[in-house]
Amino acid sequence: MAAISYDSAAVLKNFADRRHITFPLLSDPDSKIIRAFGILNEEAPKDTFTYGIPHPGTFIVDRQGIVVTKYFEDNYRERDTASQVLVRQFGVRLGLAESRLETGHLKLTTWASNATASQGQLISLIVDAELKPRMHVYAPGVKGYIPIDWSLTPSKAGAAREPSYPPSKTLHLPVINEMAPVYEGKFRLVREVTIGTEADLKPLLKDGQDLVFEGSFRYQACDDRECYLPQTVPLRWTLRFQPLDRQRVPEAMQRKAPATAVR
Repeated sequence: MAAISYDSAAVLKNFADRRHITFPLLSDPDSKIIRAFGILNEEAPKDTFTYGIPHPGTFIVDRQGIVVTKYFEDNYRERDTASQVLVRQFGVRLGLAESRLETGHLKLTTWASNATASQGQLISLIVDAELKPRMHVYAPGVKGYIPIDWSLTPSKAGAAREPSYPPSKTLHLPVINEMAPVYEGKFRLVREVTIGTEADLKPLLKDGQDLVFEGSFRYQACDDRECYLPQTVPLRWTLRFQPLDRQRVPEAMQRKAPATAVR
């Protein structure tokens, strides 16, 4: 892992020392690498210190140096975290903000890609489900049955995207001679959330530091003999709120606007 910015080496060292960063921070003061990757922010005015900044994002590079995936958002105030990329790209199970519950039909483990949350971060909320033997639940798109449904309580804490559902299995129901998309065994649901602004977050914090997301998981479980009454299970994720680091380096080290040519 490495990060590249248009800041000087001195600025990066100051930031790394203060934030205890141990991975490489690479200085690109003339934005040559930023231009080479085609991510220069052309909207930054040329007569300001912001000129030369990139559109923030993440490239995933393989062992041969080939870019295989990239993560970029349209709004520069919103960005993926490293943990979020690990979950999305590699399916890594981080198990942060984890809680577990069990019903007569299944076990649910909820966790998040991040233990902390800051303004503008794109994080993932995850539901890992494990059905009990011979049980199945219906996948979205099923006709005539109740599919699983994961809802999140609307909140200014973050803007939630639609859940990502894994591929389902087509099950033959011999009693009624029908085919239906179902989930059996273990499956994972992932939902991305863009954290709101600090002004919106602060009134919502529990005990002044905890950011809570709540929702529910609805399903109808069936086995090879019968279907059971639909169930709605409450879900909850608790993350630690982390304010943005707004501290700047000493003025002498700060980047200045380009000098205006004088004739």
